[in-house]
Amino acid sequence: MNKPLRRVAIFCGLLILALLVRGNWLQYVQADELASDDDNRRVSIERYATPRGNIIVDGKAITESVESKSGDYKFKRTWTDGAMWAPVTGYSSQAFGSTQLEKLEDGILTGNDDRLFFRNTLDMITGKPKEGGSVVTTLSAAAQKAAYNGLGDKKGAVAAIDPTTGKILALASTPSYDPSKFAGASNEDAKAWQEVQKKNNPDDPMLNRALRETYSPGSTFKVVTAAAALEEGLVDDIDAKTDTPEPWIMPDTTTPLRNHGSIQCENASLREALRVSCNSVFGKLSHEVGNEKMIEYAEKFGYNNPELDTPVRAAESVFPEDNRSQNAMAGIGQASNRATPLQMAMITAAIANDGKLMKPYMVDQLKAANLDTIETTEPQELSQPLSSENAQKIQEMMETVVKEGTGGNAKIDGVTVGGKTGTAERGVNNSGTPYAWFISYAKTDGGSPVAVAVVVEDSNATGADISGGGLAAPIAKAVMEAVLKGKQ
Repeated sequence: MNKPLRRVAIFCGLLILALLVRGNWLQYVQADELASDDDNRRVSIERYATPRGNIIVDGKAITESVESKSGDYKFKRTWTDGAMWAPVTGYSSQAFGSTQLEKLEDGILTGNDDRLFFRNTLDMITGKPKEGGSVVTTLSAAAQKAAYNGLGDKKGAVAAIDPTTGKILALASTPSYDPSKFAGASNEDAKAWQEVQKKNNPDDPMLNRALRETYSPGSTFKVVTAAAALEEGLVDDIDAKTDTPEPWIMPDTTTPLRNHGSIQCENASLREALRVSCNSVFGKLSHEVGNEKMIEYAEKFGYNNPELDTPVRAAESVFPEDNRSQNAMAGIGQASNRATPLQMAMITAAIANDGKLMKPYMVDQLKAANLDTIETTEPQELSQPLSSENAQKIQEMMETVVKEGTGGNAKIDGVTVGGKTGTAERGVNNSGTPYAWFISYAKTDGGSPVAVAVVVEDSNATGADISGGGLAAPIAKAVMEAVLKGKQ
């Protein structure tokens, strides 16, 4: 063989060897990765080839699968009261993928989870079609409905937790969207999808405000500053006068920390300061605790945690490192202090649970199609932000807020309710519409079955009508009543 032919033969041999290596690499090394890749159309076709399992609330399915009218996908997802439940379930779309529980528990819902292997193998032998399992949530349908209806056409969110277990009872966000409208792959689905995208809809209905949006918590954060002051021994008797001048000048400045309206806060006791919401008292206490310690207590309540999963991941609530004057502002829920509604519900739950903070979760059980339990979530303690004694002192203070202070709209006949209002400044020089907050818990002889946080980001109210007590407290009351009724 002459030299040129030999070179061609060697080159062709190398090409064949490269093809063999590439083919074996794809078949054996990358096989699992490619088989599960979301961009692999066969994966999507298989996902919708059989009915998905359901997401369960109070023993009833809030989801369903119906046959698609056309295309390669045999079944399409639908939701009952989709807009109400979207912040919990997320969406599952033939064209646009999935989010939240629909994505996180996709293996169970499609029946492809490794833990269902034996069940699927047995069904294959017996000729029974593969079925998806179900996701049993901790949610209360009554509480979710009360939260969603209470928000109505307002922009805002509600989070409600069982303080003793961490079970999430309600998670509402408005405005919302109906995931059924773009669950398919038709032109109509594509149009519905575009309508809810942020670039086309400034209200951003796909934003889960209860978990993924952070706000200045305003005066609702004062319960954390009170906890820090009590734990650090700066205050012992909640009815004793504090050493608080009027006005109180913020450290390193000539600027007074002003109180709202004509309320009297000079030397006010801790109970009275919370009842009328004295900025000067709590700003001064935050300064005396110090930035480092304030961060420590905020973190015990769940702040500065970028990996809080419910199992849907919540946005990180932030109490920042800052200078002394800004730390005083952060201690009254302003400056760079940012919190999700879930975070504020966690704070309230810890206080209601005598100082013990439980990890929030909303998946109670995962079940196979034959109802065998695959996994059960056990309650888990996250931290003990404050002692039982000091938690009970803050409960007394919060109950005074509802009985005699700004939280009167949350009163429930025959039930002990503790709460705290907040009207958080927004924008440069408070130029934006304030956030209206309310945090609360209901307490019966058996303890506290519910803690709630409500934020109203925007509403039709104007001026003095924008307040936590006026806008948010009635929503919290309705959620608490729904939970209490379910416990009877």
